[in-house]
Amino acid sequence: MQIERNRVFVWDAFVRVFHWSLVLGYVIAWASADEWDWLHEQTGYFILVLVGLRMIWGLIGQRHARFSNFLYSPRRTLNYLSDLKSGSPRHYLGHNPAGGWMVIALLLGLSATGASGMLIGPGDHDFWEDLHEGFANLTLILVFVHLGGVLFSSLLHNENLIRAMWTGTKARRDADV
Repeated sequence: MQIERNRVFVWDAFVRVFHWSLVLGYVIAWASADEWDWLHEQTGYFILVLVGLRMIWGLIGQRHARFSNFLYSPRRTLNYLSDLKSGSPRHYLGHNPAGGWMVIALLLGLSATGASGMLIGPGDHDFWEDLHEGFANLTLILVFVHLGGVLFSSLLHNENLIRAMWTGTKARRDADV
């Protein structure tokens, strides 16, 4: 794949296919929750497989996919959020500190939602179903915060992060971290 001189490859094919497959799976799972139990359950298993694969890729994948590349210390994350509040955060080529922790929060939320869904059984249906629904709602909140962060960061840094997740490339900047 040829990349323009002012663009740099950031997101590999696995990360991009994972991301958009997860988006599609999440929409299907949410939409089928009360109407098509079999589709909802199968999509939940699909999402759990995706999350498991992403966990592995977060350990062995390319540079910007690895957790070690984007999980910053609490101090650095708080400094980033403070700089964000003042309107002058550093630009990160991969995930910024807040985005990195959002990835973890989403993976945990999806895992908890899927695991609690798998535990719904005939005898204790109400408890596990309530827990499952609670995790699903928490994950939905995280999805909206994630979308807001992507849009905010795109505007703040004058870059199209949605496009980057399709193409895998971002504009190169001298001050990239």
